[in-house]
Amino acid sequence: MRLRIVATLAFLIAFLPTPALAWWEYGHETIATIAADNVKPQTRRAIAALLRHSGELDTPSCPARTIEQASVWADCIKALKDRFSYAYSWHYQNVGICKPFDVKAACPDGNCVSAQIDRNARLLKDRTLPVRERVMALAFLVHFVGDIHQPLHAADDGDLGGNRQKADYGIVANDRLNLHTIWDGYLSERAISAPPSLIRVYSAEERAAMGGGATDDWSRENWEISRDMAYATARGGDPCAAPKDARGKLSEAQIAALVPVVRLQVQRGGLRLARMLDEALGG
Repeated sequence: MRLRIVATLAFLIAFLPTPALAWWEYGHETIATIAADNVKPQTRRAIAALLRHSGELDTPSCPARTIEQASVWADCIKALKDRFSYAYSWHYQNVGICKPFDVKAACPDGNCVSAQIDRNARLLKDRTLPVRERVMALAFLVHFVGDIHQPLHAADDGDLGGNRQKADYGIVANDRLNLHTIWDGYLSERAISAPPSLIRVYSAEERAAMGGGATDDWSRENWEISRDMAYATARGGDPCAAPKDARGKLSEAQIAALVPVVRLQVQRGGLRLARMLDEALGG
């Protein structure tokens, strides 16, 4: 009976394109909640005041009344197509893992995630702008800080950040599963769900240890994780020496070893976002 249940669950999982709570939702909302719990009180009040104007975005199918809703707004508006198609390339930066690190080459005219974090932080801080522009900047900023801390949004090997790298996740194997999906969904859900909860008030020492750096530092950090952890694990060693068309595989032991890596990036993302929000709104 138990084997039958396990087999049924495996079958159902195998034919889901992504988990119900993938990074795009679970990861982003967790990072946003960590940030909200660790900002200054005046920052929290300023965020709430701005989000009371979220109706001015005129995206009723994509609400942003809370910071958690705002954290997934930038993904939700993709369904609105032409209205926001200019922002499609702002969610990632395809920095090649088999070349020297060079984020500028992967960021033409500022159309990449790190440049848009900096841009939207400046817009959010500018109190002379119309409130609609600052609400949009807040939603973009919260989302993009989340994006850059998913390593496969910060690196690439000519495969759209792992979207073309087929890979198996433990016993889950199907043709729709790829390395990006694994990190965006299955692995992130497992990591964030593991106890203890990542959502809490962090100490000053923890914020100092995990919340520092600028976007160039975060870009390099997540590029290195992508190269040394995501691609290397899936390809069984040097990711630049392995055949790129070979199907990757993550064993249960490898998955367990990657869980702390993902948890740390979620913590870093939340605390770094808190710092940026304090700098923009905390007076």
